[in-house]
Amino acid sequence: MPSFLDAPVSGAYHLVSWIADVLEPIGGPYAAALAIVACTVAVRLLLLPLSLRAVRGEKSRAVLMPQIQAITKKHAKNPERAQREIAKLQADSGTTLLAGCLPMVAQLPFFWVLYSLFTRAVVGGEPNDLLAGTLFGAPIGVHWPVFATTPAYVGLAVLLAVVAFFSARRQLARLDETATPLSRNLARVLPFGTLVTAAFIPLAAGLYLLTTTTWTVVERAILLR
Repeated sequence: MPSFLDAPVSGAYHLVSWIADVLEPIGGPYAAALAIVACTVAVRLLLLPLSLRAVRGEKSRAVLMPQIQAITKKHAKNPERAQREIAKLQADSGTTLLAGCLPMVAQLPFFWVLYSLFTRAVVGGEPNDLLAGTLFGAPIGVHWPVFATTPAYVGLAVLLAVVAFFSARRQLARLDETATPLSRNLARVLPFGTLVTAAFIPLAAGLYLLTTTTWTVVERAILLR
């Protein structure tokens, strides 16, 4: 890893270690896992302005949907013109499709740092003591073994599946009658990609994934009422 990338990983190590030390009297062997959850919540709070912007954009697109449908129908034989007019309509209203992706994209650096933190035995020239943390007997720095039956891995898989189910249901509910079968199928399947991702990342990163996806489902349920 390039040396200039060591700084954020080292900084994250000291921050997570400090939080784990604070939580140790309460969490005991689960202090490191609780620290990850706490850091994830802090990240989502920092990104709340982007989430609010994404929700405003989603509501604005819902308001514009009748006009978008009219444009699509009017220029059904000229898709390029329809796309131009829809883009102009969105620009004039200040709505952008990218706004909904901002919270997810903004999290990528944090996720990368956490992944790097729990895949390195040495951080900043020191042994990575966070790797000693466990969750129901499973080391949080170990990747998900495919045939594992320990409570930590089974619990993570079940909870990710539950959150993905509610996420998929919410996305399907927000699709209108113009949605294509492909769009509906993607809405059903894509949220369950977290289960696939969890199979290739350390348990610690899986905890981040579970916490942030749960946050997203609850956040959208509240803000899009």
